Amino acid sequence: MNQTLEWDEDSRAERAADTFRRLFGGPPDGMWAAPGRVNLIGEHTDYNDGFALPMALPHTTLLAARARTDGRLRLHSAQGDGRITDLAVAALDPDAVTGWAAYPAGVVWALAEAGHPVGGADLHFDSTVPTGAGLSSSAALECAVAVAYDDLYGLRLPGPELARIAQRAENAFAGVPCGIMDQMASVCCTAGAALHLDARSPQDHRQVPFDLQGQGLRLLVIDTRVSHDLGDGAYAALRAGCERAAALLGLPALRDLPPGELARALRILPAELAPLVRHVVTENARVAEAVSRLREGDVAALGPILTAGHASLRDDYRVSCPETDLAVTAALGAGALGARMTGGGFGGSVIALVEAGQEDAVGVSVTTAFGAAGHRPPRILCVTPAAGAHRLAPPLGTR
Repeated sequence: MNQTLEWDEDSRAERAADTFRRLFGGPPDGMWAAPGRVNLIGEHTDYNDGFALPMALPHTTLLAARARTDGRLRLHSAQGDGRITDLAVAALDPDAVTGWAAYPAGVVWALAEAGHPVGGADLHFDSTVPTGAGLSSSAALECAVAVAYDDLYGLRLPGPELARIAQRAENAFAGVPCGIMDQMASVCCTAGAALHLDARSPQDHRQVPFDLQGQGLRLLVIDTRVSHDLGDGAYAALRAGCERAAALLGLPALRDLPPGELARALRILPAELAPLVRHVVTENARVAEAVSRLREGDVAALGPILTAGHASLRDDYRVSCPETDLAVTAALGAGALGARMTGGGFGGSVIALVEAGQEDAVGVSVTTAFGAAGHRPPRILCVTPAAGAHRLAPPLGTR
């Protein structure tokens, strides 16, 4: 199994600061980091005003930044092609920026669109969040910019508002109609806890203790290395189907359908919409059950909830794929307490809850199954719930 220590922020920050000086001719004003996330349960519920239970990963996008007074926005990524993207803040437009740069540029655009007094900046990114793995590498990019700009320009916005700005960037600028879960997790999670998110009222989020170590458990993230593109229309079609179903039922959102009325709703809905509704309603119930078990300190009870969630995503929402199904089956066959795909689907990652000491056995089982099926070896990480977006020491000086 591949356990990685790539998230050592001190050494990464030193390298990023050195690169920033070389690229932009001087030191950054400060350094910020925003994590990727893994969602424990509550998938495709956020854009239905529902509930979710994500946690932040130790993997982060690190950002070295310096404000500019000339209205230029210059972007560079250590994972990019080496070029600096140079843009005018006043000319930012959703149709004018493509590729990875659309995510950070979109945050600056969204801040300006919301009336916040922001200008240009030099930004250098270095990320350890795997891309295309369903771990919200895009949200990490967005939220790193959001918290940096909040400091650089003295905005003093609360975390949920920064998450809204980042979501607006992804929806309207990058063109991905995601809900707010990814951005809320990246900004608002705390170490050692999962975030109980109510997407209708994100400001009312709660931290739920998630003590893996104390319970003798481990959480594996299995990156199937099957890349997905949520901007290809499939995600948008699912969201549109849910919105249509809610309208047919006379509801503001599917979150408002009580579980006791699910059977009646399924009888009157078109056949293609009924499975989507069943998934959303039962997934919200799984979130509530998971939160209850964690608050009782019974982390192991999360296992069957994860597995039931995967079956719903596979059979009702149909966003799984052969690789994620195989990873779940192999993990459970090797003794995992529960497993499911996580993220938007169409590839990406699987999470598996395992007893301490079983990490290697589960990892070997999944890797062997992938080899037998002719798939590339998966990347397997053992993760703990980490902190949300933050500024690195030393603190930014008063402006």
